[in-house]
Amino acid sequence: MASAKPKKKNPRLASGRKRVRQDLVINAANTSLRSKYRTAVKNVEKAAAVGDKTKAAEAFAKAQSVLDTVADKGIFHKNKAARDKSRLAAKVKALALAK
Repeated sequence: MASAKPKKKNPRLASGRKRVRQDLVINAANTSLRSKYRTAVKNVEKAAAVGDKTKAAEAFAKAQSVLDTVADKGIFHKNKAARDKSRLAAKVKALALAK
């Protein structure tokens, strides 16, 4: 039988209750941005895999702003965003150079 997670207790202090409310909103926003980041990366990779140069270039242009936004907000580390942008740029550039 799998053990159930222990039930979390509600905070007694008003500041603790407020913190829980804030955390719910912040967590939802971060989850949304994280999903947007992954989707943007995936769109560029799919276009590159198919070999569609124009679609890949357009997707990469959109992905750049999403990656920068997420890195600025601290959801992913700035070096991870830079690494992902570099790899995506290399894929798009390889498409452009290919016949």
